Amino acid sequence: MGNSLMTYLNKRLVDETSFSKGNMNMAGPVITISREVGCNGLKLANLLASRMNTQEGISDWKVLSKEIFHQSAKELDLEPETVRQTLKKSDHYTFEQILKAFNDKRYKSEEKIVKTVKEVVRTLAIDGYKIIVGRASHLITKDIERSLHIRLIAPLDYRVNTIMNNNNLSRNEALQFIDKVENERIAFRKALKEDKLREELFDLTINRASFTDEQILEIIDFTVKKKELMKGLKRKMEYF
Repeated sequence: MGNSLMTYLNKRLVDETSFSKGNMNMAGPVITISREVGCNGLKLANLLASRMNTQEGISDWKVLSKEIFHQSAKELDLEPETVRQTLKKSDHYTFEQILKAFNDKRYKSEEKIVKTVKEVVRTLAIDGYKIIVGRASHLITKDIERSLHIRLIAPLDYRVNTIMNNNNLSRNEALQFIDKVENERIAFRKALKEDKLREELFDLTINRASFTDEQILEIIDFTVKKKELMKGLKRKMEYF
């Protein structure tokens, strides 16, 4: 699916002008999923997409996470890992970077990379029928009316056990992993000029340890209907 998805993203980014400020009532729907490390957010997002596509009878909903970095890297003519590393580091604008700016024609400033990532997230969210996992997407898309912002949390032991099982790590290794990734996410938010997670932006916060996958999907499905996320929308007929 990778190549065809990237082709789809390219098409939507090129077609961005169809969603001017005057047409923001057409934006979405989009669901963002923020999660504590060890909450299996991507797994839940894929289950949610499958459920919603089955209910709607057409494959519209697409899950995006790492694809954001791949598309941003394509726009910037950089490697995806360069984009990811730039946004997750806590120390910015080092002397080495300054030298690199003078010697590497492909060098892009952190400001340019951040701006591009935000534009990619926003354009895809405006296009609609996206479930975006992480990437501070709840902050970037907070003004889109037809949106649902979900936060997944869980007790530390639950998250540690999940990471141990998913990655075959010891408990200490899992704890170190949680600390590392959380610090990277804080750095990413700071790069977006957002010091806090801003819990008030979430419509729904769910304790992953309190419910099964199916129960959480039912809760989200209920919320989608109550928030009228799909009200008045015509079905899109785009496939890839």
